[in-house]
Amino acid sequence: MSDELRLDGKVALITGAARRVGRAIALELGRAGARIWVHHHTGTAAATATVSALAEVGVSATAIGADLRDPAATAALFARVAAEGGLDVLVNSAAAFERLPFESIDDERLMSMLALNLAAPFRCARLALPLLRARSGVIINVLDVAATQAWPGFAHYCASKAALHMLTKVLAVELAPAVRVCGVSPGTVQPPESYGDADLRRVVEKIPMGRSGSPTDVARAVRFLAAGPEFITGAILAVDGGRSAAGPAVGE
Repeated sequence: MSDELRLDGKVALITGAARRVGRAIALELGRAGARIWVHHHTGTAAATATVSALAEVGVSATAIGADLRDPAATAALFARVAAEGGLDVLVNSAAAFERLPFESIDDERLMSMLALNLAAPFRCARLALPLLRARSGVIINVLDVAATQAWPGFAHYCASKAALHMLTKVLAVELAPAVRVCGVSPGTVQPPESYGDADLRRVVEKIPMGRSGSPTDVARAVRFLAAGPEFITGAILAVDGGRSAAGPAVGE
């Protein structure tokens, strides 16, 4: 990654930063010079490990816990961030993922998915807005190729990511020029733990690059959008090995 893509003196909050892609983003933005808020919900030990990994490379980081489905807890999170110096970068990475037949998705399952994958980033963006406006900041939403592809068995997940995809574009227009809003749309970069070898082979067959990616690929895309050209807003960068460019794919 180019040394020009630096975030020295900036403060970044990454939701869901204790594990998987969120953790990779926290490490990447930390290496770029940002001070990092490592958000977690129940993963206290994992968040502490992420903070320790950042400290090992000289990065100032703080773990901060909150259930983002809870408006009061989310408001308290941003009040603390405001009290301790403000914010330049918000990365909405926390998300739920679940495979269920459509007829098995009851109202509770649907609302739970939407609460974390749509309402939470919506709320986080709204609460972060005064802080980001004060510092010409940026919001980066972690989307999914499922936002634009039909995956049987994932109706509630696809719908939540499609809504977040559109929210990203709306906010890019509405919040400009004070705040930039972009998205990254990963393909297969870290398969769900429930995936077996056959599942992974089936997915990789649809990827023009012939392999899966890694969380670091997504993290580097986030760093580019956060530290790169300030004329970029509304962009949604596919990090999927060409999968979305290959055309519509029915089924995951």
